[in-house]
Amino acid sequence: MKSQLVRQQFLDFFASKKHAIVPSSPMVLKNDPTLMFTNAGMVPFKEYFLGQKTAAEKRVADTQKCLRVSGKHNDLEEVGKDTYHHTMFEMLGNWSFGDYFKKEAIAWAWELLVDVYKIDKDCLYVTVFEGAEDEGLEYDHEAYDLWKKYIGDDRIINGNKKDNFWEMGAQGPCGPCSEIHVDIRSAEEKAKVSGKSLVNNDHPQVVEIWNLVFMEFNRKADGSLEKLPAKHVDTGMGFERLCMVLQKKQSNYDTDVFTPLIREIEAITNNEYGINEETDIAIRVVADHVRAVAFAIADGQLPSNTGAGYVIRRILRRAIRYGFTFLNTKEPFIYKLATTLSHQMGDYFPEMKSQKQLVTNVIKEEENSFLRTLDQGLVLLDGIIKNTKGKEVSGKKAFELFDTFGFPIDLTALILSEKGMTLNETAFKEALEKQKTRSRAAAVVETDDWVILYDDAEEEFIGYDTLEANVKITRYRKVSSKKEGDLYQLVFNMTPFYPEGGGQVGDKGYLEVSNGNVIYIVDTKKENNLIIHFAKSLPKDPSQTFKVVVDEKQRFRTACNHSASHLLHQALREILGTHVEQKGSAVHSKSLRFDFSHFAKLTADELSAVEDFVNARIDYKLKLEEYRNIPIETALKKGAMALFGEKYGDTVRAIQFGKSVELCGGTHVQNTGDIWHFKIVSEGAIAAGVRRIEAITGDAAKEFFLENSQSFSEVREVLKNTKNPVKAITDLQEENTALKKQVEALQKDKAKNLTGDLIALAESINGVNYLAVKLDLDQNSIKDLAFDLGNKIENLFLLVGTEADGKAFLTCYIDKNLVDEKQLDAGKVVRELGKLIQGGGGGQAYFATAGGKKPEGIEEALKEGKKYVV
Repeated sequence: MKSQLVRQQFLDFFASKKHAIVPSSPMVLKNDPTLMFTNAGMVPFKEYFLGQKTAAEKRVADTQKCLRVSGKHNDLEEVGKDTYHHTMFEMLGNWSFGDYFKKEAIAWAWELLVDVYKIDKDCLYVTVFEGAEDEGLEYDHEAYDLWKKYIGDDRIINGNKKDNFWEMGAQGPCGPCSEIHVDIRSAEEKAKVSGKSLVNNDHPQVVEIWNLVFMEFNRKADGSLEKLPAKHVDTGMGFERLCMVLQKKQSNYDTDVFTPLIREIEAITNNEYGINEETDIAIRVVADHVRAVAFAIADGQLPSNTGAGYVIRRILRRAIRYGFTFLNTKEPFIYKLATTLSHQMGDYFPEMKSQKQLVTNVIKEEENSFLRTLDQGLVLLDGIIKNTKGKEVSGKKAFELFDTFGFPIDLTALILSEKGMTLNETAFKEALEKQKTRSRAAAVVETDDWVILYDDAEEEFIGYDTLEANVKITRYRKVSSKKEGDLYQLVFNMTPFYPEGGGQVGDKGYLEVSNGNVIYIVDTKKENNLIIHFAKSLPKDPSQTFKVVVDEKQRFRTACNHSASHLLHQALREILGTHVEQKGSAVHSKSLRFDFSHFAKLTADELSAVEDFVNARIDYKLKLEEYRNIPIETALKKGAMALFGEKYGDTVRAIQFGKSVELCGGTHVQNTGDIWHFKIVSEGAIAAGVRRIEAITGDAAKEFFLENSQSFSEVREVLKNTKNPVKAITDLQEENTALKKQVEALQKDKAKNLTGDLIALAESINGVNYLAVKLDLDQNSIKDLAFDLGNKIENLFLLVGTEADGKAFLTCYIDKNLVDEKQLDAGKVVRELGKLIQGGGGGQAYFATAGGKKPEGIEEALKEGKKYVV
């Protein structure tokens, strides 16, 4: 059965059971402070399980794209080494929000697997929760009795809290679960060892295929459990594993989910899958990782050095280094797989088709960049090896190479092994653990339970119409972190504070308490449909009614920048073309940032045209047309743009200024004239095919023009108030260039004249012509002089010191014969002697330079140079 049919039959089956079939949510989470990625099928529905939003549909089914790079069985460094764990995977799921429970979930799971998919029931095992005395949780007799209708006692296995009690996290909804496992071993193997003994023991052919979670508890901060107001069903079935079973394969990678990618990798790299274990692992790594990276980029997450972007870059770099090491690919090739992925999955996930070019460009650039890093790392590693006494390389040095330059530690170990050397792995692991400990300590956030004052599940946002209100605190909790200290999270029954989202920063303001005192609201965020206000302290009596006020000036400036970003988007599409799509934004009170797809740097004329376009619409004083809570189909008919990677509900809000129409939940000006003026301050690339514009409006633009006007006045004053300052500056530049050329010519003549004198000063020591001297020349002239002397003096060891602008410089030249025969190294020389001038440097073995801030150390450095040849 083809994978496309497997997926479709699942959705059709639950549609027949009156489930609403919903599309996959984005894999990258942009407005959830607790998660970077959708790591389980239930993540898009968290707010329903938490009771913070009422589900429009009580029964739902979907296939959800997920990403896991940490946790049980999902360590990134292990993916590819076995045949059934993945980074990106699809989770088929059916959901009940306070509707059906165990009876229906178990009956339908059995019906689908046995009657529809025709899986032999004698291959199946199920687990039920055995209870936990320490939690006061009883054996799940209800699930056991229900399973007995379909399967024999000998195939029902008791599971402990670790395997059969599912929890969303340290706090939140949880409950017992029943796992369904399948044994796909041969009859001979089954006869030797019972499948029952292999369940939950990491056997590659006895695997969990479906987990039915029965959510009925809430885990509190103190670890205790309380009953949820309603019971829910949350199921998750691994699509890749299901295909393995139905296609009668022994590995997920042998199914048609992966074989098209594997065949393409074989063709591109000229390697064959199934011949060599190292090659097989590398091919599996690439096939798995390209899916994760491609879907993340399509959802709007570009590789970067922080947060979710760092995770994506790390996954891609792991694939690159496996290709580099085991598939012998020294050129980019992974980007070519985007086409195969688009053909394979584009029908169910249309973003893979529409964003294919972006995915291709970004992966290719990342490959080029990391391959350059690997080349640089190989040179640095070679230097470490040369400077290592004995056969063991310092773990600390290897960690520096890994941490500073991103050079993979497994590649370091492999290269050392090939050279008959070893790595001090203990020291490396100690350095790595210290770094992780520091990172964990900085990231730890201790969260208390919510203190519920009033039961108000539906919090109303009123910030589009007012900046102040009289509110009640419905719940609060204390959160503590090393970075922020103690803060209180407050939830109001209604709020004018806009929570961070859609690229817009959260509102700030204050809460009035008695005697004219206030408690400042320092930030506003949204978590699981709750608008959370961060405050440094808590009112003495939180049950009172309080007046809350949004910082009007900051809100207005932010609104100006947000409305300007919509006009900027329109301008870019009009001037550059409709291929332009928004790829990210950040709207603050001081500035705005807008990321967009485009293939080339904007010219000065294009930037000017974009500014003129936006400012013309500001001058037109276009009125805001706002459409709240309209069906998404209606908004799209009005021409509203929906952004890839964003999750939209059935009803949306649309913002229109003239012909600019966008789906947006942010705050905006009532009239474009309020923006005053729009000014681009920078434009540049952030990834292949993605560029970034930073701009300012309003007060920031006024300040910008005032500062520039003042600077211009100062320049004119320096130029004696010339009427044509541009011509005056051009004349100065031309004059300066001419003078520089004269100085360079004089320096070269001076160096030539010195050559004869310096040859006479060379001292013969142990077969080396040694020369150490302090000169008054620039660095370029010293380099020319060094190579000139090297051509005229055999076996030259030259050390030159010079001083310029209060700084010290050392230059070392060593004849290549001496480098080879006596293992002398100019780079090592300047690094060691550079300490005497309070600096450092490096270079090649035959020529290197160093700089420092202690000119008085030059003489000592020149004296010390002789120790390398005596």
